[in-house]
Amino acid sequence: MVIGQGLGGQIHTTATLGINGILTPSLGFLSQSSQQHLPYTNSNSNLLRTRDPNTIFRYSARRNRDDLHYSPYSLSPLSAASIRLLRSPRKQLRKVPKTPFKVLDAPELPDGFYLNLIDWSSTNILAVGLNASVYLWNANTSNVTRLCDLQTESDTVTSVAWSDRGQYVAVGTHKGIVQIWDVATNRKTVSFPRHTARVGALAWNGLCIYSGSRDRFILQHDTRSNKQERKLAGHRQEVCGLKWSPDRQLLASGGNDNRLLVWNQSCSNPIQVYTDHTAAVKAIAWSPHQQGLLASGGGTADRHIRFWNTLTAQNLQSIDTGSQVCNLAWSKHTNELVSTHGYSQHQIVVWKYPSMLQLARLT
Repeated sequence: MVIGQGLGGQIHTTATLGINGILTPSLGFLSQSSQQHLPYTNSNSNLLRTRDPNTIFRYSARRNRDDLHYSPYSLSPLSAASIRLLRSPRKQLRKVPKTPFKVLDAPELPDGFYLNLIDWSSTNILAVGLNASVYLWNANTSNVTRLCDLQTESDTVTSVAWSDRGQYVAVGTHKGIVQIWDVATNRKTVSFPRHTARVGALAWNGLCIYSGSRDRFILQHDTRSNKQERKLAGHRQEVCGLKWSPDRQLLASGGNDNRLLVWNQSCSNPIQVYTDHTAAVKAIAWSPHQQGLLASGGGTADRHIRFWNTLTAQNLQSIDTGSQVCNLAWSKHTNELVSTHGYSQHQIVVWKYPSMLQLARLT
């Protein structure tokens, strides 16, 4: 029914009674004389009110605040939603602390580029190899325990690696032995004395442990049967980096021969060989966000982080970091990469991939 019909020069509207008993305005029109005398006294108000003295009922219609800044006759190519997005405050970049939240004493920690003496477990326990011993620091309780001591064997620790579930720690030694230690009992479960030189790289795949040595070979050991399953020969110098892909189908190895090799689980020869680095390749990391994406870092004479598409065997891009690349690690939640460096700047950098924008730099 018509509830607000006014005289000449006023807005004529009608209102209908809705299902819930609420009066709602329907389409009206504006007479020619009303164009000269608009019936609103407050242009900043969000309420539209009729000014017909004969109207018994008053009603109001709320206007969207964004409509006050956007006209249907605007020449701007942007929509109201786009304008609202542009006017919204920009998301601030997260702050990365410049100081460590915890400092651990590590006496006798050797300064060796080819050694891998620190590894985190899936249960938030840090394993550190110090001379002839391996220590465990529990990040939840801050307790420190000694897992093993190789002094009685006249040997030293050259690499450590946690199993996937955090039950075992693999320990590589200077004499070329790979030992498996049970964390719950602090007991050695098995030993593999099959390398002829130090073991500087270790990588788990299920219950199998892969070891890379200065003797140039990569050996696969089954911790259940105490047997050597495979022997991979592809590097011409020391193997100093080993990493399995997230799906556990491909193994990447880096060596002091400046080469990056990719292996599968069936062939005894590498399926891909990359020779772009000009120094030793120790830092290796598979992306958890993009299948087949592999990052590698070169030593002092190279200084580059390089990205490879192992599905097509292509070199995607590279960046000069200015320092020896010691380690690489992808974020599990965002497409970011952290790199740690040695000579000459000794920096830690957080990168945004693929733009390689530096999000944080610690020195």
